[in-house]
Amino acid sequence: MRLPFLIKLSGFLFSLFLCISINAEELRIATFQLDVTPPIGSPLCEGFVPPASKIDDPLSARGVVILGVNQPIVLCAVDFVGLGNAGYDAWREALASAAETIPSRVAVHALHQHDAPGCDLSEAELLTPFGLEGKAYDVPFIMDVLKRLKLTVKAALHAARPFTHIGTGHAIVDRVASNRRILGEDGKVKIVRYSASTDPEAIAAPEGTIDPQLKLLSFWNGDSPLASITYYATHPQSHYGKGAVSADFVGLARGLRDRAEPKLFHLHFNGASGNLAAGKYNNGSQEARVELTERLAAGMEQAWKNTTRTPITAGDIEWRVEPVVLPLRDRLLNLTEIEKVLQDDKAQPMERIRAAKDLAYARRVVAKQPIELNSLRLGQAVIVNLPGEIFVEYQLAAQKMRPDRFVCTAGYGDYGAGYIGTAVAYSEGGYETSRVSRTAPEAEEVLLSAIARLLK
Repeated sequence: MRLPFLIKLSGFLFSLFLCISINAEELRIATFQLDVTPPIGSPLCEGFVPPASKIDDPLSARGVVILGVNQPIVLCAVDFVGLGNAGYDAWREALASAAETIPSRVAVHALHQHDAPGCDLSEAELLTPFGLEGKAYDVPFIMDVLKRLKLTVKAALHAARPFTHIGTGHAIVDRVASNRRILGEDGKVKIVRYSASTDPEAIAAPEGTIDPQLKLLSFWNGDSPLASITYYATHPQSHYGKGAVSADFVGLARGLRDRAEPKLFHLHFNGASGNLAAGKYNNGSQEARVELTERLAAGMEQAWKNTTRTPITAGDIEWRVEPVVLPLRDRLLNLTEIEKVLQDDKAQPMERIRAAKDLAYARRVVAKQPIELNSLRLGQAVIVNLPGEIFVEYQLAAQKMRPDRFVCTAGYGDYGAGYIGTAVAYSEGGYETSRVSRTAPEAEEVLLSAIARLLK
């Protein structure tokens, strides 16, 4: 008589233990925010604009940690111009260490403001023997940011909150993005419509290929909203390049949402926007910055109003990784020639800095060190995280691959590759693909195949 009782008791205790374990592994989200404003004198835009002489508005690194899904997942957006090569790796490693996960489950992206610092520790190492690292990067400041970032994320984990629903919403953003590449009748780039433009012909030209939609994902605990993540594709420059540190109109729009919904955590990612900018609608004035800020914030607000919620469980969440090695541009195949430019003390500092950028990335490719693309599925929503200054066509292609999903895209992951154009763009000319891209036209096939696997 005693054995059946013991069997029943052990079964009851196992069920109780299982319930407690499941409850302990409930879905939770931790949010974090860190001031990453550089000190006066720090290089901005990797040395290609004057250094910081004043602070117009502060910069931040913001992110979320998703818990209750085996190993935690980290999404982070930084008000930097870019995070490349070993600098990108350092950010992922710092976030992973603090969140008690692995770097492959971390997605960190720059918002690409030009009045902001950059971070490429591979390049800085190459510049150091020639006393040039301080012209491109403030390495002590970067190391301090990473140290403080780890402490901030660790503290955030203790305040993680349960979430039960995912919200999705979208809205059209009016008069912000426009395509930078205006083609002539011969199919070649006739006009490069930069971020700020006063050229009447450039302003009169159509918007061109863009993604006008802003996507919004949100996390909820029942009826209580916890965090809002927005995605919109455009270069974020309004007026810039005069030494005034600023998160520019993307950061200022995020700030408007902070004030409008102070209990809600706001996180913004720049989409695939290597060939997009506000040039059709931006003349570089302070007034234009205010207008762009308000238009983007209006899109964020409307997407929030358009949000619908669906329940979510751990089984609805999936993280995927696709490592790729992108083929090198032909001009980077001779590493010896690049090294000569770097070592030439008669060359202009900016030429040597460009050579260090090229060399850092080319060595990585030669060593077969991959760039990781990754995706996060949250129910019917999917976030696709992409590297470099990648063209908007890749974002639009991802949406076409899965029209049944709510597809959000973040660009400006690992910044080492620079501009990543479509295959045809390399034959069209233009600033992005003729001067500063480090990838070959064949990169399109590699990337589209990897994106398809992420979304399969």
